[in-house]
Amino acid sequence: MKKLFLHKITQPFQAQIQLPASKSESNRALILNALAGGTGSLSNLSEARDTQTMQRLLQRDEPVADVLDAGTTMRFLTAYYAAANRQKVMTGTARMQERPIGILVEALRELGARITYQNKEGYPPLQLEGFSYAGTKDLTMRGDVSSQFISAILMIAPTLPEGLTLHLTGQLGSIPYIEMTIQQMRQFGADVTADWENRQIRVAAQPYQSSDYAVESDWSAASYWYSLVALGPEGSEVELLGLKENSLQGDSAIIAIMQQLGVKSTYTGRGFHLTQIPAEKSFSWDFTHCPDLAQTIAVIAAVKGIPAEFTGIESLKVKETDRVLAIQQELQKFDANLVEEEANTKYRIVTNEQTSWDRAGTSIHTYEDHRMAMAFAPLAMCTNLEIDDASVVVKSYPHFWEDLGKIITIS
Repeated sequence: MKKLFLHKITQPFQAQIQLPASKSESNRALILNALAGGTGSLSNLSEARDTQTMQRLLQRDEPVADVLDAGTTMRFLTAYYAAANRQKVMTGTARMQERPIGILVEALRELGARITYQNKEGYPPLQLEGFSYAGTKDLTMRGDVSSQFISAILMIAPTLPEGLTLHLTGQLGSIPYIEMTIQQMRQFGADVTADWENRQIRVAAQPYQSSDYAVESDWSAASYWYSLVALGPEGSEVELLGLKENSLQGDSAIIAIMQQLGVKSTYTGRGFHLTQIPAEKSFSWDFTHCPDLAQTIAVIAAVKGIPAEFTGIESLKVKETDRVLAIQQELQKFDANLVEEEANTKYRIVTNEQTSWDRAGTSIHTYEDHRMAMAFAPLAMCTNLEIDDASVVVKSYPHFWEDLGKIITIS
């Protein structure tokens, strides 16, 4: 475990940050390129451990695919290997073996995959035993669970003999991530039509075409810099490089969110320039389509003392850790909290007269979760702070501490 001590900042900062590439785009591009024959040129791939793991497993033909703690890699590769008629054991860390995958497995079985569970029903590790097309042209999946299950099925759909029509039931979550998958599929030659009103996605049967693809910088990573500007001394500003004005990434919703919480975004042609503006007196947001932003926003709202209501964060309970519980436990160290108002549906930020953000030496536990480390790091705008396992950031933003060191002292 690598501990870091972040020293409270006292002066306004100005910085220019080259953000890491999008892990979400990179992992989809790697699967699509592999399905297209692996001959395309992929540029600006993410340096995140999840993406490195994906690359390593695609490059090696080994009987066991250990995805470590990479959920996207587990889900996408399970579908990829199944459709490719490969025999493979899919496994990962202890936490990965606690993350459900049954909905994806059942969908793949309906299509013709032979998959068994090695231990607990519905959870990794899995034994993939080949694929024999079952003639399934229509498939129904729940839309209120991980969008990665849906994306995994969509990406292999063009390779099926008759294509696939996917019918989604229940509330649709993380639609921007599904739309990202569809847009990237189209760039590799897929014929995909989404009818969101009727909750259907049609994918024609046709081979993928080799394509060159450049990955955008990561909006999830950008969110931590929004937080730093929002909480920083008056006059602080940052330019974030590599972001597109019209992004495929759902987490680009941070622009609209932070417009309410005190940060203005100005497109520069090479990214976005962030400056401080007055925050609204209250805040409410449905995070169904951008759940990875919730931890960051919870910290911002708490520090600013803005009454804030959060919905659509149910999926946070089955991420790298139970992120709702983790947020609650760390905010309580400052006498603040994320309180559940309606069972598993609505939460609000609570502060009180005892809430103080200048508590030198407070240690933030990261729960083996990269986003906990980065969401709470901006508290260094208010106090000297210890991050108890700083190395977790390698999962998505390996040089986060190096970048943060451009504006604060880290020891």
